[in-house]
Amino acid sequence: MVVAESSTIPIICGPTGSGKTRIAVELAASFPIEVVSADSRQIIKHLDIGTAKPTPEECNKVRFHLVDLIEPGELYSAYRFVDDACAALADIIGRNRIPVLVGGTGLYLRALTDGVVEIDNEDTTIRNQLQDEMTRIGQQAMYDQLARVDPTEAAHLHPNNQVRVIRALEIYRLTGQPKSELLARAAHRKGDYSFEYLCLLPDRQELYAAIDRRVDQMMAAGWLAELERLVDAGLGKAIREARVIGYSELLRHLDGESTLEEAVDLIKQNSRRYAKRQYTWFRNKTSGCFFSSREELTSFWRISFRREEANKNLFQ
Repeated sequence: MVVAESSTIPIICGPTGSGKTRIAVELAASFPIEVVSADSRQIIKHLDIGTAKPTPEECNKVRFHLVDLIEPGELYSAYRFVDDACAALADIIGRNRIPVLVGGTGLYLRALTDGVVEIDNEDTTIRNQLQDEMTRIGQQAMYDQLARVDPTEAAHLHPNNQVRVIRALEIYRLTGQPKSELLARAAHRKGDYSFEYLCLLPDRQELYAAIDRRVDQMMAAGWLAELERLVDAGLGKAIREARVIGYSELLRHLDGESTLEEAVDLIKQNSRRYAKRQYTWFRNKTSGCFFSSREELTSFWRISFRREEANKNLFQ
């Protein structure tokens, strides 16, 4: 089976807890695939149980790329993700394997498929200043600033979306130009491949129940003990700065701010809220194929792969 560089690369995506990794592992038993992770939490070293990283057993079945790239608290941008992802895709295709993007971080996937404004993102001075300013004057006032300098970008954002409001203002202050105009002139970086979204969107109530079960399983697997070891190793401050759902709540428990039961309940609640945002994003911001179950997506893959294999191309 020869994988053409012009082939369309599939993206198995969806909200947290929907079963994306499980699908990839199951498909790897029949197809020569390798996974390029698009998960902003799994790139962080040491945070294993609470980010649902692939287990050693799963890694023995399929190779994963872009996992354990950075230390807790280290900056990792969408620009770097595009570079890292494209390098991994080229490596996989060069070895005649089949690359598959798997993950739920919409920012990374959109940067890869649609492009992202090309500016230096390493110096955080302006971003820190903007965050301090938002603390002083509030979210609405910062949004109003953005609406004055970049009304097109502001129209696409909610005033409560602090991260993207600050990011758009940062771009303006760094370049003197609105983000929307930079994108309109194609001053952006994106992947050099074609992609096809395969979105797994289960019934919401079933998804929320699965998330609750997974949190309980993570706790039973030693999540709290993992965090305690990391804190003892001096990583508590960095993990706090990483702001990863689950770890933040457990840190507050270790600080005596909540009982363990309260922390676990809050993890479930925040995870469900995160999944809801992801669900909405994938439904509204992507075009491709949508599936309500792992079995449905897997069946589609097997049928599509056999059809394309006969044509000597994958998803082309």
